[in-house]
Amino acid sequence: MDKTKILFSVAAAISVSAVLFFQPLSMASATAAKLSATHHKEVTMNKTYYRYANVKGLKVFYREAGDPKNPTIVLLHGFPTSSHMYRELIPALADKFHLVAPDYIGFGQSDAPSNTDFKYTFAALTEHVDGLLEQLNVQSYILYMQDYGGPVGFRLFAEHPEAVKGFVVQNSNAYMEGVGDAPKKVFLPLWEKRDAASEAAAHSFLTADTTKFQYTFGAKNPDAISPDNWTIDQALLDRSGTAAYQIDLLEDYKTNVGAYDAWHVLFKKYQPKTLIVWGKNDPFFIPAGAEAFKKDIPAAKIVWYETGHFALEEHAEDIAGEIKAAFPTK
Repeated sequence: MDKTKILFSVAAAISVSAVLFFQPLSMASATAAKLSATHHKEVTMNKTYYRYANVKGLKVFYREAGDPKNPTIVLLHGFPTSSHMYRELIPALADKFHLVAPDYIGFGQSDAPSNTDFKYTFAALTEHVDGLLEQLNVQSYILYMQDYGGPVGFRLFAEHPEAVKGFVVQNSNAYMEGVGDAPKKVFLPLWEKRDAASEAAAHSFLTADTTKFQYTFGAKNPDAISPDNWTIDQALLDRSGTAAYQIDLLEDYKTNVGAYDAWHVLFKKYQPKTLIVWGKNDPFFIPAGAEAFKKDIPAAKIVWYETGHFALEEHAEDIAGEIKAAFPTK
């Protein structure tokens, strides 16, 4: 064989080897790129975004995650916290739901005008949440309600019963039998007569000890609950002027009790799908409050947790699973 033929044969062999060697790498790279793009999309969809909206002249902060094409869950926080309480639940649900978690006026990162510039009532807090949902074009939603979230959420339900596709109730009352002795000692005197004595008792709800107590009492493992919770909440409670409007809201809570009967009528009429996830060691909103929902919504499912007022601190993953089971999506 002459040199030309030998060189041609070697070159051909090298060319064939190169094709055989590099083609799988090219295919693997394409596959890797596809997986990377898919992963990036999932991460983006599950990411929590921190946003603001101007509602009735005030800045409302909200957390948002998930695909807006999916069913929406509106996450309504309790006292004395904010949407921060949903920081672990949101990413656990964002693959199946669109999540919107606002801070009420006077709470969290939302505007907190003085009580001389803004009338703090549960009706006013609800108006701003409703205004936010209107801006976001959220026309139907499931309500997740904890503590103060109930009075806000049930007002939304009363205004837009057809828009509400279900309830998730976490230690939030619509029945007086669910209110424990501790809050009754504070609320009832304040509701009967607001004066220096009843206000002084109400101020006990705003102290650092009480804030920490709300997170730790009844918890199965208090050492696993981050102190960031009560540290952040208390820092906001201690802002100048905050105590005054928080006392206004504690007094206004009597309007929620006054609305209970009307809410019960709506519960019976519309029978919203209801999942109740309840920390059974809560001294503020006691287990009788969970059981009471079944009087008007017999099909309501109750799941008990060996914890206190803020059940998500110890059971966020399990509660996310219960929500996905109760409200299945495609």
